[in-house]
Amino acid sequence: MTSGRSRLTHDAMRGMFWVAFGRGARALLQVAVLGVLARLLAPDDFGVVSAALVVIGFTAIFAQLGFGPALVQREELEPRHLRTAFTVSLLSGFALGGLLWLLAPAIAAFYRIDEVAPVMRALAWAFPLKGLAVVSESLLQRDLRFRYLANREVVSYALGYGLLGVALAMAGLGVWALVGAHMGQIALNTALLLLARRRGLRLGIDRRALGELAFFGGGFTAAKVGNYFALQGDNLVVGRWLGSAALGIYGRAYQLMAMPATLFGDVLDTVLFPAMARVQADPERLATAYRRGVALVALVMLPASAALVVWAPEVVHVMLGPQWSAVTLPFQVFACGLLFRTSYKMSDAIARATGAVYRRAWRQGVYASLVVGGAWVGQHWGVTGVAVGVFGALAVNFTMMAALSLSLARMSWRSFLVAHRPAMTLAVVVGGLAWGLARLLRSSGHAPLETLAVGGGLTALTAIVLAVRWPAGFLGPDGSWMVSSAWAHLVAGRRAAPAPEPGMAAGLPAEVEPIHGTERHA
Repeated sequence: MTSGRSRLTHDAMRGMFWVAFGRGARALLQVAVLGVLARLLAPDDFGVVSAALVVIGFTAIFAQLGFGPALVQREELEPRHLRTAFTVSLLSGFALGGLLWLLAPAIAAFYRIDEVAPVMRALAWAFPLKGLAVVSESLLQRDLRFRYLANREVVSYALGYGLLGVALAMAGLGVWALVGAHMGQIALNTALLLLARRRGLRLGIDRRALGELAFFGGGFTAAKVGNYFALQGDNLVVGRWLGSAALGIYGRAYQLMAMPATLFGDVLDTVLFPAMARVQADPERLATAYRRGVALVALVMLPASAALVVWAPEVVHVMLGPQWSAVTLPFQVFACGLLFRTSYKMSDAIARATGAVYRRAWRQGVYASLVVGGAWVGQHWGVTGVAVGVFGALAVNFTMMAALSLSLARMSWRSFLVAHRPAMTLAVVVGGLAWGLARLLRSSGHAPLETLAVGGGLTALTAIVLAVRWPAGFLGPDGSWMVSSAWAHLVAGRRAAPAPEPGMAAGLPAEVEPIHGTERHA
């Protein structure tokens, strides 16, 4: 038992490192590739592809019917589940691709952009391509092979999108350079996934397996629909009632808030969902994993919120330029909700890991309604009013999902609040220090970049010193455990964890056991 727990902790910590590496490296590549393509292509080229991708993104919610996450979540996975998931994913990919092919002219007419139709038809082939790799990717996640998944993400973007897209743009292909880049990335991504995990990919549908997977997949898909409208509903309200200029300001404010929250939250969600699924039948371990996860989120996000509220004018000036000063106030409102925007990812992970997808789905529906309603009420007071309305929706969603998580983990609200106490203490100190430094540096006439670099650097350094010097007060037991575990992992990073017995990893039968040995760490 001790060996199993140690291995799972080791794999989870290693997974967080590799997922963070993959997301960070891809973000840097995106900035570089966008800079090159922006100089080779016209704005209209980006606009045509963006219009098509809006439809593609919504359609993608229904592409897999939630069968991929259902494979990760199941305690007992049999070959019949793999055959059924592979067949259904492939068929649904062809069905949705064919539907978009037929609807492409109507979608182009809706946009009043004729060029959207051929672009849509080309991008429709992404669905059957992705359907081929659904089972492979799910099994890699289930086996916690995040190093391979992270490297695959970076390579497929760098070569499939970046290199191919730039080459096609230099050849003068215009909008088709972007189409080729998207399809190249998807094709290479699919090839790398199949190369790593292609065993058990056979056609066939088992009716009982179909029902078992569809039950989870239906709830998962319903929640994704609610989450999609929660993420897009406020933009719809702002664009409809306040206009394109206000939408530009609002979108940049939300984007500045969402970047760190999404990156950090997605790393935790990607790793902890399969890890929690492994221990879903052990309430004690599930509660420990959840408590440590929310404590880590709070330790990062609460001090960051305090600092960003203070340094918001400088952040906006440096990131966007002086002409975007109207972004500052709504960004400060959103910065107050960093914890809400990030921590609910932990609740998402535990809900999916334990199969509570329908209890999660109706909450996402309520969340979407609150976002739209809050945005509509807030628009009477402009962009900042919308930000306040959406902040309220974020807070309610955080509370609803926390209540669900505590019920699933059999954990009390008192334990939940105690896990946040060290982060609250650290945030108060960081916020007070940032406020004092900001007043001093601004009154001295320093430029925004200098103010942000010096003040932000000193604030971050002070937070680190406090956490190291007085861990009991500023990290707490959960934060101290995370730091010591991360340090131990870095020190012993070159040592491979012991492999589980054949056929026993994550409850898989011998026919579909994960690949071990050197390939596991490739």
